[in-house]
Amino acid sequence: MPRRYAFGRAEEAYHPDSMRATLAELVSTFIFVFAGEGSVLALDKIYTETAPPASSGLVIVALAHALALFAAVASSMNVSGGHVNPAVTFGALVGGRISVLRAFYYWLAQILGSILASLLLRLVTNGMRPQGFHVHSGVGEIHGLILEIVLTFGLVYVVYATAIDPKRGSLGIIAPLAIGLIVGANILVGGPFDGASMNPARAFGPALVGWRWRNHWIYWLGPFIGGGLAALIYEYMVIPTEPPLHTTHQPLAPEDY
Repeated sequence: MPRRYAFGRAEEAYHPDSMRATLAELVSTFIFVFAGEGSVLALDKIYTETAPPASSGLVIVALAHALALFAAVASSMNVSGGHVNPAVTFGALVGGRISVLRAFYYWLAQILGSILASLLLRLVTNGMRPQGFHVHSGVGEIHGLILEIVLTFGLVYVVYATAIDPKRGSLGIIAPLAIGLIVGANILVGGPFDGASMNPARAFGPALVGWRWRNHWIYWLGPFIGGGLAALIYEYMVIPTEPPLHTTHQPLAPEDY
C-alpha cells in the first residue's frame, strides 16, 4: 500500500474489518505475554529454593519469547498485520502505514491482551506475582533506556524489512520467524541488563497485575523512540520511491500494517 497519513475514516471505527483486526491483536498479544511471562514464572517454580543457572535460564526465556512471538505474529498477520506490540504499531503509524484510529484500537487491544494474560497467569500459578521488567543492579536508568531504544530499533527494522516493505515479495513468508528470532536474540543480549522488553504491552500487564513499577517508564519511552526511528529510517532512506499502484490486481487491506 502507498504511504499515507490519515486519522481514519468515520466508518472505520465500527467496520467489521476493524473489529476483527482489533480482536486478532488482543488474542495474539495474550498468547505472546502468557507464554513469555509464563516462562519466567515457570523458572521460579522449578527453582523454588535455589536460583536457576543464569545462562540456561536466559536461554529458556529467550526461546519461549521467540517461539511465542513467532506463533502470535503468524496467527494474526493476515487479519491485523500481526503487530503484537505498541511500538510496532507506532512505527507503522510514523511510517504512514496505518491510520491513527486503527493504531488507537490496536494499542487498546494489545494492552488489554497483556493484562488478561497476566491475570490468568496469576490465577493458574496459585497467586505468583508476574515479574515484569526493571533495570538490573549496576545498570543505570539511562543505560536501560538506550538499550531499549537500540533493541526495539532492531525489532521494528526487521518488521519493516520482512512484513511492511512493499518490495519484500516472497520474503514476507518468513516475517513471523524473523520477528520471533530477533526478539529472542535481543533478549539474549539485553536480558541480563534490563530484561529486554521491546514491547510496552509486554511490560505493562505484568507490572499492573504484579504491581511492580520500578523503572517502568523506560519500557514505554525506549520502545517508542526506537520503533519510531526505525520507521523513519526505513521509510525515507531504505524505501527510495513508492511502488506503482497496479489497479488490475485486488489491493491489500489498507490497514494490514
